[in-house]
Amino acid sequence: MRFVSFEIDSQATYGLWNDDGTWLRVPANFASQYPDLKSAIAADRLDALEATTRQANQVIQASQGRLLAVIPNPGKVFCVGLNYKSHVAEMKRADSEHPAIFTRFADSLSAHGALLPKPKATKRFDFEGELAVIIGKGGRNISQADAFEHIAGYACFNDGTARDWQRHTHQWTPGKNFPATGPLGPYMASRKAIPDVNQLTLESRLNGQVMQHASLADLIFTLPVIIEYLSGFTTLSPGDVIATGTPGGVGDKREPPVYMHAGDVIEVEITGLGTLRNVVTDATQ
Repeated sequence: MRFVSFEIDSQATYGLWNDDGTWLRVPANFASQYPDLKSAIAADRLDALEATTRQANQVIQASQGRLLAVIPNPGKVFCVGLNYKSHVAEMKRADSEHPAIFTRFADSLSAHGALLPKPKATKRFDFEGELAVIIGKGGRNISQADAFEHIAGYACFNDGTARDWQRHTHQWTPGKNFPATGPLGPYMASRKAIPDVNQLTLESRLNGQVMQHASLADLIFTLPVIIEYLSGFTTLSPGDVIATGTPGGVGDKREPPVYMHAGDVIEVEITGLGTLRNVVTDATQ
């Protein structure tokens, strides 16, 4: 099952992603009970959503609307830093006993196909391809053994980063939260559709050139470890997003550095999760 959030006629809605790139719109009677994808996830109604939406068969052409971030309204967005050995090495950082966690704001997310605004305040706008996890069942103190039962699905994520602002201090928040710099999509594949995350491969391409390529099996802190750790200090809620870290190959640590500029095309592809594609533009502010 592959789920999307989109806007049509200035109205936010959601539904299913088709192989041909069209979308199926959730029928009105279902949407009246569950107005967005997050609410359907919270009610554990993804199976019903798929069945009802396929039966209604309201086909939407991509030209009729625009995609939104898969979860446009997450309560929390967590990001894991330094979670691949290759990235730890290129950043010249020591190993850690615990995941490095920072947060993004919901308005820093954007969608597949949306213009990716390079902030005016930075000259060092970098890419970070990542696997995003969307929480299904919330909770506190979730054990590693139960962690996968709390996952609704997965999506591609690009943690677009203003490297100079990231390093103003030891706190990374400023460099990670410029508006619309974190594309999430194009769709969410359900956990049932991805039986083994370790079999997935992530690849980031800038203007067609491969910049990052890694197996998700290379994560230092696995998804169960991350979920256990996060739920140890806060309550995870349905629709919360966890970006699980980026592998080596980021532009900032290349010789010479490679940053994103207006007109560049950045793609993040993960096996079974499609390709998240965005064109960079200069932000207006």
